[in-house]
Amino acid sequence: MATPDTHAQVQDYYGTQLQTSQDLLTNACCTEDIPLAHRRILAQLAPEVLDKYYGCGVCVPDAIAGLTVLDLGSGSGRDAFLLAKLVGETGHVIGVDMTPEQLDVARRHVDFHTEKFGYAQPNVEFRHGYIEDLQAAGIPDNSVDLVVSNCVLNLSTDKEATYREIFRVLKPGGELFIADVFADRRVPEALRQDPILYGECLSGALYTEDFRRLLLRLGVKDYRLMSRRRLTINNPEIEAKVGNIGFHSLTVRAFKLDIEDKCEDHGQVATYLGTVPEQPHYFVLDDHHTFETGRPLLVCGNTAAMLTDTRFAAHFQVVGDTSRHFGLFDCGPSPAASTVGEAAAGGCC
Repeated sequence: MATPDTHAQVQDYYGTQLQTSQDLLTNACCTEDIPLAHRRILAQLAPEVLDKYYGCGVCVPDAIAGLTVLDLGSGSGRDAFLLAKLVGETGHVIGVDMTPEQLDVARRHVDFHTEKFGYAQPNVEFRHGYIEDLQAAGIPDNSVDLVVSNCVLNLSTDKEATYREIFRVLKPGGELFIADVFADRRVPEALRQDPILYGECLSGALYTEDFRRLLLRLGVKDYRLMSRRRLTINNPEIEAKVGNIGFHSLTVRAFKLDIEDKCEDHGQVATYLGTVPEQPHYFVLDDHHTFETGRPLLVCGNTAAMLTDTRFAAHFQVVGDTSRHFGLFDCGPSPAASTVGEAAAGGCC
């Protein structure tokens, strides 16, 4: 367990010790494969906002115009401002962070980005708060369409409380879309107490199977892996400390849906209509579901629900329902049987 002063240690690390991303001691907070459309928006952001970015992945899904988005651990606002552009003037972005220095950076650049995007008024705000207690930050039940977080949930001092809060504030059919650091085994307690390893997003990382079990306890029975990147750390002293523990940056999505813990076959067929602006020729749901425009694809009941009971409903035609059942869907490893090194976190195929 994290010690009572972990919050203070993390605040000091990100508010005082780190001045820019160049001060990090490892490559855990390193983002690769940023889509071209996102890079064009990032090029418009204030340099100070970019310099104080400490994310580990791309946690911006498609089809988010008009959504209310909550960014947990929003830091200097880099992802929040990117999201503010993508949701448009009718959308709204709320950033929550516990580090005053980071919040100061984000808040003083709100007007700059509002003008840069050509908006009549700001569509982004930043609140001081702790991700373990979003109620105190003024986030009501069932009020958010999308929750994102970029390399922050591993820093939580109470992971179960944090994820419980996430699914409390999400609307039915809403989505959690995160990039975070996970471990291929449980991190020893001695390493979890190391403030440098914790601040570098390593020793607070959840073991992937404990992540699966945590979500299952909260009623989240199927989640999907979008991407996986092995962290090489590239710091001899820290590599010596962590030994054979394997750390990965995973991008994961999960929906607030009443679905099953196994992929069941109901004979349903899904066809992508090609209507998501960012993906006219194909739609990527996860690392094993890519829908070619106009081409029918047999899907399990959980995947069908992810396409029909969420914001994606307008972009798919799904034929069939759950009234018929043909047994388990012919899939590959489920989260229960997978590891980070293999097919971690896919519910289907």
